[in-house]
Amino acid sequence: MGNRLVPIVLFALLAMVQAQLWFGPGSLPNVNELRQELAQQQQANEEARRRLEQLSAELSDLKEGLNMVEERARHELGMVKSNEILVQIAK
Repeated sequence: MGNRLVPIVLFALLAMVQAQLWFGPGSLPNVNELRQELAQQQQANEEARRRLEQLSAELSDLKEGLNMVEERARHELGMVKSNEILVQIAK
């Protein structure tokens, strides 16, 4: 009777390992699904990164444009900010 028990136990252990491989949390189908989700998330991250770069460039252009407008208003029109005092030195 003892000789038949060893193969039965080994077969049961093999069945458990196979069940884990195919149906458990680390199973092959689960790993493939997680890889697909990872690829989708990486693509979404790349799109978000590109959009962020675009918005940063637009913000930089706006800031630079406002600085240029302010500089032109100061030199060509003599405009000053409300908390500034204009001092002109004659050459």
